Formats: sequence, structure tokens, C-alpha cells
Amino acid sequence: MATHPAKSTPAPAKSRSNANSHRWSHHVMETSDALDIEPDIFKSRSPARIAASLKASAEHSRRRKGTAFQSAMSMLTFYINRAGHNLSAGRRRILERAKDALRAEFGRRAQSTAKARH
Repeated sequence: MATHPAKSTPAPAKSRSNANSHRWSHHVMETSDALDIEPDIFKSRSPARIAASLKASAEHSRRRKGTAFQSAMSMLTFYINRAGHNLSAGRRRILERAKDALRAEFGRRAQSTAKARH
């Protein structure tokens, strides 16, 4: 019976330091080709204001690849997903309402409420 020597594979080298790797989403928000968004728009307390700002940014952008609606919704969803557990329940509610307001801004039907929101 032949025995195989244990293979030792070196750990993959990290391309970025830990200090910078958790900030990649911030870098994407700052340098994204999709939209030039208003500074601190996601900190607004008004879902309608967030939606209106994202719509205006998406419609004025000449660098986006999809429709204005797709770009605006993608940026909002990206922000919500990347904030993850650091997003308070109140902020999450405001941003989820901003999705509905964004759909209304573009004349899209509201998403079904079959699944529970956080």
C-alpha cells in the first residue's frame, strides 16, 4: 500500500492589508462608473429624497450600462447589502422604503409584499 506524503499548500497571499480590505465597498461607492451620487444621500431620513436623488443621478449619468432604473436600484441595493448588520433597523426601513419610492419615481409596480421585510 502506497502512502502519499501530506501536501502542504501555502496560504494565499492577501492582496490588500486588513486595514484596507474592509473599505473596498467605500472605494466602489466613490469611484463607481455607474453613478455620481449626492454626498451622504443614504444618510437622509426621507425615502422620497433618496429616491429622487438616485433617479436624477442615474438619468444624468452617461457612463451607466443598464437603464436609469437599474442603475439607481443597483446602487441602493449595493449600499443596503454592504452595510449588512451595521445598518440599524430604522435605517434599513428608510432605505427599503426608498426602494418603493424609487419604483414609484420610475412608474414601476410595487414589489409584492409576500416576503417579510426586516
